[in-house]
Amino acid sequence: MNTPLAETLSVLLLVAVLAFAVLRPKGLPEAVLAVPAAGLVIATGAISLDHAREEAARLGPVVGFLAAVLVLAHFCDVEGLFQACGAWMARRSAGSPGRLLGAVFVLASVITAVLSLDATVVLLTPVVFATAARAGVRARPHLYACAHLSNTASLLLPVSNLTNLLAFETSGLSFTRFALLMTLPWLVAIGAEYLVFRRFFAEDLRIAAQPSEPGETPELPLFALITVGCTLAGFAVASAVGVEPAWVAAAGALVLAGRSLVRRKATPLTVVRASSPAFLAFVLALGIVVRAVVDNGLADALDRIVPSGSGPLALLGVAVLAAVLANLINNLPAVLVLLPLTAAAGPGAVLAVLLGVNIGPNLTYAGSLATLLWRRIVHRHEHDVGLGEFTRLGLLATPAALVPAVAALWLSLQVVG
Repeated sequence: MNTPLAETLSVLLLVAVLAFAVLRPKGLPEAVLAVPAAGLVIATGAISLDHAREEAARLGPVVGFLAAVLVLAHFCDVEGLFQACGAWMARRSAGSPGRLLGAVFVLASVITAVLSLDATVVLLTPVVFATAARAGVRARPHLYACAHLSNTASLLLPVSNLTNLLAFETSGLSFTRFALLMTLPWLVAIGAEYLVFRRFFAEDLRIAAQPSEPGETPELPLFALITVGCTLAGFAVASAVGVEPAWVAAAGALVLAGRSLVRRKATPLTVVRASSPAFLAFVLALGIVVRAVVDNGLADALDRIVPSGSGPLALLGVAVLAAVLANLINNLPAVLVLLPLTAAAGPGAVLAVLLGVNIGPNLTYAGSLATLLWRRIVHRHEHDVGLGEFTRLGLLATPAALVPAVAALWLSLQVVG
């Protein structure tokens, strides 16, 4: 296939795959179109078989890790971790909408960082909705916090987001150094988001609570907490000895899943379903389609505009470009496209890409798959989320978090090295 035709086909297929993922007609999995699209770019020669294999091999460990983390988060929920989180939020807020927002920010940030953004969107959002209802406060600020923090708060660890894993592999950093470099940007971005939320939802947060009868307080699931803590420690050790984080995540998932299987709270089929095999297939297929777009001209076009260097303005330029691209083609394709172009500039540029693709998606629904999933969950609870309101909040929060986070990253690079 000649280059112009291959470029046109790969771009059209990428747009179709992303549109299908956004709309999900009849609730069909994203993989329904993504897998045939990947097969088509290979069959037509828009991407060579060698490049397709190379991309699948590169994404394989990332997909394996994602599967393990999804299982780990699911069985943390089975153990009652998220119900305990809801009880803690209710106690911490004591009927105050403002204190509840602070509690949601703390929990959503920690859960996103440790158990990945999917846990915040899928498992914490319904708990926050129920907690707000019991507390008798407006749910809007707290639900939006789950959406924004599933993106922004995923900056901290290599295991917090699929985009982080890809950047981690490209950066050449150790697990510990990655976390050290991203701690200050993580804190700064979350703090900026919190200030924007306090102002944007000031009216909702002033309305007096009308709490319902308190429910039964669940016990803290110590086994799940210890397993998650050991898994996190395992990530740092594994990175030091060159072991893929997927193996550590798999060990943690096996411990919790095995406990539920022994206690007959789950079946092997439950474990398989918890790993979301259709979504894993979507990620692999999307990576191949994106590689076809990159091979057929996008990389050359972006290479001409990607800022070079590691100064603060260069890092800001990379982060802004990544944020714009994330909102145009979704953050996962954006990171797949930009990482090869910024790798030569060093870890600073790679981490700047991460700031853009993790904070930037708060601007639009289509910016990240997590936001799309959050929207479906909120609608399932019959809560209205307006496009205009989401966008207005994003226009305020995204630059307010992104710019100081880039400055914090530059400072971290000077201090940590």
